[in-house]
Formats: sequence, structure tokens, C-alpha cells
Amino acid sequence: MKTALTALTAYAACTAARSRPERPGPRKTELLGGRVRLHALWNEGAAFGLPLPPEALPLASAGALALVWTRRARSPLGAGLVLGGGLSNLTERLQTGKVYDYIQFPKAPLGLKRYVFNLADLAILTGAACLAVSKEKRRR
Repeated sequence: MKTALTALTAYAACTAARSRPERPGPRKTELLGGRVRLHALWNEGAAFGLPLPPEALPLASAGALALVWTRRARSPLGAGLVLGGGLSNLTERLQTGKVYDYIQFPKAPLGLKRYVFNLADLAILTGAACLAVSKEKRRR
């Protein structure tokens, strides 16, 4: 139940957040002393430039979400964040063929500063981290 509630909340927040920032254009907005930049663009490819053909992305996403669902006992909150963010991105990709990204971290370490994310991506990354650090719960 906790996973489903978290997923629904994340999905609603991620979907609502897509409608707030301005759609792609030349304008960039700096926040928090330049640590965050709102930079709108359409992403037709996979996350982090993974070499997947665009037509394979919805199927790969659905498969990954199904796998996360099977691991929800490990971290219900983490699985819910991944599922909600993933479903939000998948819904937009099925509707438009691309995903709207709008958050950049120009002062992030390593190569992360070159990527542009959306709230759903951040939910997926946070949820995946929760799943990665959680220990498998043993059944009695």
C-alpha cells in the first residue's frame, strides 16, 4: 500500500510540475546562487544518452518498472518513487514521443552538470538510491 500511495503521489507531482516551467526556448533562469538552472528542452532519447533507439524506450521503461514492482518489499518508498517518476516519464513519452526536461545543476560534480533533468528523473534517481542501499527483508 505504501508503494502504491508513494507512486501515485510522485506521479501526480511529476506530471503537475511539467506544466509549470516555460516550454523550450532561449530563456534560462538561475536559482540558489547558480546551483540550479531552469533550462527547458525536449529529450527524445534515453536517460544519460544511453544508446537505445527511441521506439524501444517505452518497452524498456515498462519492463524496468515491472522489475521495480517485484522489488518493492526491499524499499516501499524507493520503489514508489521509481514507479511514480517512471510512469510520469512513460506517459509523456507515449503521448508526445519525448520527455520534457527543465532542471540543470551547473555546479554539480563530475559530468552531472551537463545533464538536464525533470522532477520525475529526480524521483527515479532518489528511489533507485533507496532501493540500492536497502537490505532485502527476510520473510518468516
